[in-house]
Amino acid sequence: MTKPKIMQTRFGMRKVYPAAYKAMDGLENLIEISSVDKWYREMIRIRASQINGCAYCVNYHTGDALKLEVDFKKINLLSAWREAPNVFNQEEQLLLQMTEELTLIHQHGLSEATYSEALKLFGEEQTAQLMMLIITINAWNRIGVGLKMIPEL
Repeated sequence: MTKPKIMQTRFGMRKVYPAAYKAMDGLENLIEISSVDKWYREMIRIRASQINGCAYCVNYHTGDALKLEVDFKKINLLSAWREAPNVFNQEEQLLLQMTEELTLIHQHGLSEATYSEALKLFGEEQTAQLMMLIITINAWNRIGVGLKMIPEL
């Protein structure tokens, strides 16, 4: 049996372009002090990272979700959330829908229905915070995938 080929990582963004990395950290710090629930933050980060194929971020944020003592079954079902409506409440389903629509923005963007529902459930300020969270994890994913970052074990 042949050994699987291990992806080689590329340069480290923090080292090569520290000002940009610091700006990304600034966004992350804003998100951390937002009114968005910690589980919701990790749920969004995991789902966007799954869509973008960022193994590094899926692994990292799954670990963070487990530290919050979220049931592993719930974390495990994130990629199939539509088929598990009994597992995710209305807010979680809406957040996953928003995450997918903004992550896959090239398909049709954030739909009017999803946007309106978000405003109804979360209000303008928290909807803005949620959107920035989704935008930020997508940027991190592009760094992770673009630089072939591998999960830390």
